[in-house]
Amino acid sequence: MMKKIFITSCLLLLSFQFSQAAYLLIKMNEEQKDHLKAYGVAYWILENGGTVDWLLNYEGGSFAMKNIKAIADECQIRGVSFDIIPDAQYTLILTEIASPEQNMDIVKLEKSPKIAVYTPSEKPRHPDLPWDDAVTLALEYAEIPFDKLYDEEVLDEKLAEYDWLHLHHEDFTGQYGKFYRAYRNRPWYQSQVKYEEDKAKRLGYGKVSQMKLNVVHKIRDYVIGGGFMFAMCSATDSYDIALAAEGVDICDRMFDGDGPDPSAQGKLDYTKTFAFKDFKLVKNPMEYEFSDIDATDIRSKVPENIDYFSLFDFSAKWDPVPTMLTQCHKKIIKGFMGQTTSYRKSLIKSNILVMGESKATSDAKYIHSELGLGFFTFYGGHDPEDYRHYVGEPETDLSLHPNSPGYRLILNNVLFPAAKKRKQKT
Repeated sequence: MMKKIFITSCLLLLSFQFSQAAYLLIKMNEEQKDHLKAYGVAYWILENGGTVDWLLNYEGGSFAMKNIKAIADECQIRGVSFDIIPDAQYTLILTEIASPEQNMDIVKLEKSPKIAVYTPSEKPRHPDLPWDDAVTLALEYAEIPFDKLYDEEVLDEKLAEYDWLHLHHEDFTGQYGKFYRAYRNRPWYQSQVKYEEDKAKRLGYGKVSQMKLNVVHKIRDYVIGGGFMFAMCSATDSYDIALAAEGVDICDRMFDGDGPDPSAQGKLDYTKTFAFKDFKLVKNPMEYEFSDIDATDIRSKVPENIDYFSLFDFSAKWDPVPTMLTQCHKKIIKGFMGQTTSYRKSLIKSNILVMGESKATSDAKYIHSELGLGFFTFYGGHDPEDYRHYVGEPETDLSLHPNSPGYRLILNNVLFPAAKKRKQKT
């Protein structure tokens, strides 16, 4: 009898606890104190074996999970706003989301993706390498763990160990970012050239461009096999240029010791590229540009104070992938420049989904597609919170921008591989 009373009392106590506070809701609307660290909390939960409901288009793309004291404590430590709500209230939220009249849906995040950033593990090229990387800054600020991989690891088939790969600010064509005109006498540039040439020779390649092409091929195979690749700035167009120029010398003599193929333009194979078609190379080695894919020349004519790009609206229930990748508390986002700022829409393949564009100049900023079993996303520009990030400038302090909508797009991509519902509907 006493045992029965004890069990009944325990059940009543548990029932009371769950009815009072069953769920923890991290709203991602304008009320959120730190949007960027909220992604880190979601990742931390997954890393520790929990699951997260990503409420697409609900209050800016909120996160919800069972209320556990450790999660609430972690939110408080990281400065992330949250609400504790009873089970009945969460049921009402789910009912609202499920309504056919609401452009909302729920995606279950189940497993923390293993993340790699394509960048040297140290700074062997020169200790004062004059640029940083927005994705690395976002991951570090959000406290999301990642590994650094570079050419040796990619060529050694290490990519298979990772779910998500970011391509660091990079030039995959072997032209060293086309920094020759302005920076060829700088120690960091000379050190970079020596480092890349020594590495190519050590790995058995005659030229840096040949080594980078094999790296590009390994990354392509990784994506086709089911990986997710995210790239920004010059890593986007230089990647496709390298693919199209396979077997064609497009590097001038100051980059690889001999002149380019004078017929290089006509030998490009656009069927090999991820996203771009019909582009024209910029052959002048003194010009800080790879091709006409980049729309920096268009964007530079727009005054900074009116330079914005808009995110498209997608059907959460029918197009969960682009909906996940565009979750944000703002639909109009301040623009930012880069070596590759944005993309001419006329040069984007028809199967590529444009997720963000400038209405004023009709150039694409944020694009995405499936490839084989995997996915890739290209995001133009260098740093969402530094409009013109010049070579040598200090890195952005994200503690000054905890609600950055531009950085949120990066972190949407980080969480995307954790989603159960990833395939785009047709």
